[in-house]
Amino acid sequence: MIILTLIFLFGINVEFAEAQKSRPNILFIYMDDLGWTDVAAGSKYYETPNIDKLASEGIRFTQAYSCGPNCAPSRGSLMTGLYTPRHGIYTVGTAERGDSSQRKLIPVKNNTILANSFVTIAEELKNAGYYTGLIGKWQLGEKSQNTDPKSQGFDYVIGGAGGTSSYFYPYSMKKDKKPFEGIDSGKEGEYLTDRLTDEALKFINRNKEKPFFLYLSYFAVHTPIQAKDSLIEKYKAKQGTEYHNNPTYAAMIESADQGVGRLLENLKRLNLDKNTLVIFYSDNGGYGGATYQYPLRGSKGMLYEGGVRVPLFVRWPGKIKAGGQSEIPVIGVDFYSTLLEVANITKPLTKSKLDGQSFAPILFDKSYKTRDAIYWHFPAYLEGFSADKRNRDPFRTRPVSAVRSGDYKLLEFYEDKRIELYNIKEDIGETNNLAQKNPEKAKELYEKLDTWRKQVNAPIPTNANPWYVHQE
Repeated sequence: MIILTLIFLFGINVEFAEAQKSRPNILFIYMDDLGWTDVAAGSKYYETPNIDKLASEGIRFTQAYSCGPNCAPSRGSLMTGLYTPRHGIYTVGTAERGDSSQRKLIPVKNNTILANSFVTIAEELKNAGYYTGLIGKWQLGEKSQNTDPKSQGFDYVIGGAGGTSSYFYPYSMKKDKKPFEGIDSGKEGEYLTDRLTDEALKFINRNKEKPFFLYLSYFAVHTPIQAKDSLIEKYKAKQGTEYHNNPTYAAMIESADQGVGRLLENLKRLNLDKNTLVIFYSDNGGYGGATYQYPLRGSKGMLYEGGVRVPLFVRWPGKIKAGGQSEIPVIGVDFYSTLLEVANITKPLTKSKLDGQSFAPILFDKSYKTRDAIYWHFPAYLEGFSADKRNRDPFRTRPVSAVRSGDYKLLEFYEDKRIELYNIKEDIGETNNLAQKNPEKAKELYEKLDTWRKQVNAPIPTNANPWYVHQE
């Protein structure tokens, strides 16, 4: 009997070990404000050889989207697999940003933290046996608000802040003069992107014997636009283009690219590359004060393509064919379902009905059922960039929702109920509004958007702003 019991327990342990072995490490590299054209494949000025190599060794998604046009909503949806109305994080800080006298509506109240009641993808992976780490930006709450990365499933945290006021040590100092979590020392002149890469390498080296999930959330290339002098001088000596010509911004991108190269080389050195899924993604479009996303329209803060279409590359040697490319639209809520599938998690902790759809079949060249539509809801205001001379509106965006279905995209602006309809395949720059020319398609997409808003209880701003002053 004892022998049978031992054999049984041994079998369970072997089975568990095999299951763990079949689960890949996951390295999720999340860029901040890196636009769709801000890698070398879309630029003759920026240099990103390591990111390009990552893309060439896996699959490139040409129509990948963020769930919001700025940081916090995209991160909330990435962590939960839910669209913004489900968690209520629509923007960064208050929804009332910009000159009050120019806002026609009172925007919807914005949540600034991700409630602990949501089960994050980090919690799912931790429960499945992964050692989970966040290095870099969080922006979804902190201990003083009774929620922080460690309460949301991360075993190990370096940084964990919502932003930085400096890319050079001692980086962003909080009011109590304490540095980022886990960073209590450094060298003068040390560059934040390099430091986060160093910390990521340490994490991987320490956890090479067990499955890990590393969420490397770079602060780059978010403002302030700061970089190392040597790289700035390199780009000052290089001829820019009409759309890409900021030497400091280019240098920031190159520092991040160097970090990606170091990470990939380390995975290879440790013989972990063939058992590590690497994802490279951005939280929204590029900052209009430093870069332009031509041929896309708009920039960070807008629901036009330039604000929500982002780079996405996924690599897993031996599992994902090198040199692949997909034109199927995917969006931030899809990662939760995708990582559950990749990690073989069949009984997730979350009781929520996820809004995303796993794109694992695309990764592994399997049959994929294209969804009917993807959605955005942004019932808030974002002031314009003073450095962005191409946007004449005092706001980057006014309250708006959008839907993309097939080749068509529709936006509804709540201030004046204006409808805009574009054929993204034929008009990637969203220059030709088809709402009047194709009322049938406009009606079809509007009905989809309206149905979705009701399903997710999306709040719509309707109250007039008493401080609004009519603009001539």
